[in-house]
Amino acid sequence: MAVRMRLARIGSKKNPIYRVVVADSRSPRDGRFIEIIGRYNPQTNPSTIELDETKVEEWLAKGAQPSDPVAKLIKIAGIGASGASTA
Repeated sequence: MAVRMRLARIGSKKNPIYRVVVADSRSPRDGRFIEIIGRYNPQTNPSTIELDETKVEEWLAKGAQPSDPVAKLIKIAGIGASGASTA
């Protein structure tokens, strides 16, 4: 089972707000997930990025691969040098 850290949209029409989730790579974007590890709101100025650092590092250690947008969020949040280099 390939596990990915990715964004799941929860905002309403024309109001994107995202959860950062850990999910099986085969599940749909807004479908089943294993765990919520943060949230991202691109509409605030500056963008709101809230990530649970311990959970992110734990999932990276287990081998979860972040998607490109999530890897950028992890790098911006400054979580673990090992997390930024895996993307």
